[in-house]
Amino acid sequence: ESLYKSLLLIFLVLFADFSDVQCTELTFELPDKVEQCFYEDIKKDTKCILDFQVIWGGNYDVDLVMRGPDGKELYRTDRKKYDTIEFTAHADGEYEFCFSNQFSSFTHKKIYFDLITSDDDPPLTENIAQHQVALTQLETSIVKIHEGLKVVRDYQTHHRLREAQGKADAQYLNHRVQYWSIYETILFVVVGFSQVFILRRFFAQKRSKI
Repeated sequence: ESLYKSLLLIFLVLFADFSDVQCTELTFELPDKVEQCFYEDIKKDTKCILDFQVIWGGNYDVDLVMRGPDGKELYRTDRKKYDTIEFTAHADGEYEFCFSNQFSSFTHKKIYFDLITSDDDPPLTENIAQHQVALTQLETSIVKIHEGLKVVRDYQTHHRLREAQGKADAQYLNHRVQYWSIYETILFVVVGFSQVFILRRFFAQKRSKI
C-alpha cells in the first residue's frame, strides 16, 4: 500500500508540474513609430513570468507597459534590451502587454517574448495534512525534482533567448557578407573592363600617331 501511494504521488507531482503550466511564446517584428499589444486571460492569484528580449534592430531596446484588467498600469520600462518580470495576478480578467517602438524614427525591431502562467505551489502541500507523518525519502526526492524542473524551465527560457539573438545576428552578418561579395564582384568586373578599355585606347592612339 505504501508503494502504491508513493507511485501515485510521483504521478501527481509530474502531472501537476506539466499540466498546470501554460506558456505563450512569440517572436514578432515591431516597426518604427508603432506600439503593439498582446492580451492574455489570467485567473486571480496565478503566478506569472514574462521574459522578453530584443534580438534584432537598432540599439536592441524597446518600451514595455503592462496593465491589469482594470486598466491600471502594473509595470513600465523604457528602452530595455531584455527583462524578466515576475508577478501574481491580482484579479481575474484580461491582462495587456504593450511593446512600443515609438521612440525610433526608422529602425524596426524583432522581439522575442514568452509568458508563463502556472500555479507553482509545492505539489505535496495538499497531501501533507492527510499524511500526518514526516515525508519519506522518496517524497522528499520528488519535491526536489519538482524544484529542479522549474530551474530547468528557466534555463531553457534563457537559452531560447540567446539562441534567437544569435540566429538574428548570424542572419544579419550573412546578409552583410552577401551584399559585400556582390559589391566586390561588380567592382572587379567594372575595374577589369575599364582597364581593358583604357589599354585598348592607349594602343589605338599609338598606332594612329605612327
